[in-house]
Amino acid sequence: MSEAKRLAALKALDYVEDGMIVGVGTGSTVAYFIDALASWKDQIAGAVSSSEQSTARLKSHGIDVIDLNAAGPLSLYVDGADECD
Repeated sequence: MSEAKRLAALKALDYVEDGMIVGVGTGSTVAYFIDALASWKDQIAGAVSSSEQSTARLKSHGIDVIDLNAAGPLSLYVDGADECD
């Protein structure tokens, strides 16, 4: 399952664009995504986070965390889906 989550997180990078503010959720898949997003830290405007855990991880990679109220509409929000019917 970990490898599938890692691959899903890497695939989500395909939707990141220069200058974008990226929204991120919380959980193991998002952690993989944030780690991969670090390679974009100089190309994106920053990220909006849904939790303190994700905020800390973003900051540890030098990614600016932007308040949702200041960000405006998000073009991309990445979160996990551990279970669905």
